[in-house]
Amino acid sequence: MLELLIPSILETLYMVSVSTLIALVIGFPLGIILVMTEKGGLSENLLVNNILNFIINLLRSIPFIILIILIFPLSKLLVGTMIGTTATIVPLAISAAPFVARVMETSLKEVDKGVVEFGVSMGASNFEIISKILVPEALPSIISSITLTIINLISYSAMAGMVGGGGLGNLALQYGYYRTDKAILYAAVIVIILMVQAFQLAGDKLAKSVNKK
Repeated sequence: MLELLIPSILETLYMVSVSTLIALVIGFPLGIILVMTEKGGLSENLLVNNILNFIINLLRSIPFIILIILIFPLSKLLVGTMIGTTATIVPLAISAAPFVARVMETSLKEVDKGVVEFGVSMGASNFEIISKILVPEALPSIISSITLTIINLISYSAMAGMVGGGGLGNLALQYGYYRTDKAILYAAVIVIILMVQAFQLAGDKLAKSVNKK
């Protein structure tokens, strides 16, 4: 069983870690833009804000299993194949990026507006307000949001096993369901639960450690 579990765990961690990184690279700036361009924002631009909101809401409304199918051609273009662990990273990242943008927007909006106004009154640039006020003040919430993103991606990566995505989901499907090996099925489920709990505990602990309050 270990010969099957260990490679599947590594595949899941590979998919989740890389897709999380890509989603953060895309979604974090989008979350900042949403906050900056909203009505009353430091760089108010309702046209840009409305367009981004529409795109983010559109992508978030597509069920993940359908998104995988829609993204098949893009996965083949980028990685040369439509199945496998690496190919699954593409839809995982695309599905997580709008989620990251939204949770980052929410985290940044939680910052006390009085602190932001103080920065403006002191002559701070928008970049300085973002890097020295918004992000540091919202850091505990941002860490919690990243933790939530990782947990969602673990769930999505398991779902990707239905279309040959590899990882624990594929192991549970191929051996636990098709070959009716309940021991493998239960083992895969238990490992996923333990993985989620581990990331949640680590995220909570890190968020508390950086919380100035």
